[in-house]
Amino acid sequence: MFGIGTLSRETECHIETIRYYEKLGLLPQPPRSGGGHRLYNTSHTKRLVFILKARSLGFSLEKTGELLSLSQNAERSCSEALALVKTNLIAVDEKIAELQRMKDSLQLMSNNCQSCCPSGKAPDCTIVDALTES
Repeated sequence: MFGIGTLSRETECHIETIRYYEKLGLLPQPPRSGGGHRLYNTSHTKRLVFILKARSLGFSLEKTGELLSLSQNAERSCSEALALVKTNLIAVDEKIAELQRMKDSLQLMSNNCQSCCPSGKAPDCTIVDALTES
């Protein structure tokens, strides 16, 4: 058994985030010492690592909870996990497309400024113009 500080260091997860996951029910409430300190074990560590990995892959808190539920229920199908991953993959593709559009716009603004007004006055800059156009 170990304290929240150790769990935080081992997982590189902020203490406040650990408490938040407990409050949401993603991480089970640990038992407490006589002094009221939370006491964690390796199962808490494994579950927190699972949560952090799912979050790093873009799963929402709700979908992370669904994945946790799947991982603990032998009656549920792997196809449910696959559906969650495919849905998340679509969302990631949409974000990538959005970021590519942003990159293209910024590149165009940069190119226009470099070729038209690199030494001009800011109010006349093509970047300012591009940002004020609708």
